[in-house]
Amino acid sequence: MVKKLLLILALFTSFNFWAQLGGRATYQFLNLVSSPKQAALGGKLLTDYSYDPTSGLFNPATINPEMHNQLSLNYVNYLADVNYGTVGYAYEYDRRSGVFHAGVTYVNYGTFEGYDERGNATADFSGGEVAFSTGYAFNIPRTDFFVGANVKLISSKLEQYTSLGGALDLGFIYVNDELELNIAGVVRNIGTQFTAYDVTYERLPLEIDLGISQKLEHVPLRWHFTLENLQNWNLAFANPARATSDLNGTTTPENVNFFDEALRHMIFAAELFPDKGFNIRLGYSVRRAEELRIVDQRSFAGLSAGFSVKFNKLRLSYSYARYNSAASSGFFGLNVDLN
Repeated sequence: MVKKLLLILALFTSFNFWAQLGGRATYQFLNLVSSPKQAALGGKLLTDYSYDPTSGLFNPATINPEMHNQLSLNYVNYLADVNYGTVGYAYEYDRRSGVFHAGVTYVNYGTFEGYDERGNATADFSGGEVAFSTGYAFNIPRTDFFVGANVKLISSKLEQYTSLGGALDLGFIYVNDELELNIAGVVRNIGTQFTAYDVTYERLPLEIDLGISQKLEHVPLRWHFTLENLQNWNLAFANPARATSDLNGTTTPENVNFFDEALRHMIFAAELFPDKGFNIRLGYSVRRAEELRIVDQRSFAGLSAGFSVKFNKLRLSYSYARYNSAASSGFFGLNVDLN
């Protein structure tokens, strides 16, 4: 089974390994945050080997028996009239067969006013996208390594244009119970469009991430460190708004060096009381902070925070993510224990 997964990975990545970030691939909603916990911890969470079935949407290797008969419902009023959410569910058929996972990710872009090329008003239109996924994970015998895969069917409608596609996520996680240490990696959105919006077939937003987290021995805290978008080193760019001018009028563009590039791949996060009925989460995305930073103004871009509280068989989660002084989002989640 492991050899088959590695072969599939090699075949798919040979076609599409160099996919880029926003604006250069379609179905960008596939890399949106999938849960309040993930949002609070900086936007990317690969090492959550717990009861939450939503974590299986991002890294299928985290699908595990603790998720059995757990249902997760998440919703966020994103920006402007954009709304999106996720649903996750896992079921353990038996110990031999393991745990099966299913999930849905959807986004509604709201209503747009239509105009023709002359500026004359036409009919209003809307847009929306949805992905249905099924996943499975298993333990490599006599090791602490788990590997998993998600298969996704993707449907998109933007005004009168529609597209259908498919994608595969492959992930692994190393779980050391003695050290309370988790190390994980995932390759997301390996796939293609089955039908294009018009004539041109576009790439999918391939993403490669690595993460590590550990619970401290004498402090009720789990720290998280994530390296995101490893498929593309050049994430930084010189922002023209940050260029400087001297008294002679000579303009010097923003300097982007090796250290700047490296930092933009990093996410730092921490979770207080991670195993309790109430916990607090805090995250910082360096790339989001730098891309949305306003010169000479403290906007707290890149920061995110949240909490969760458990009521018997229900767990309520909330997170708040800051983008800049004019944009932020709140993420609500409900986890239901159906056992």
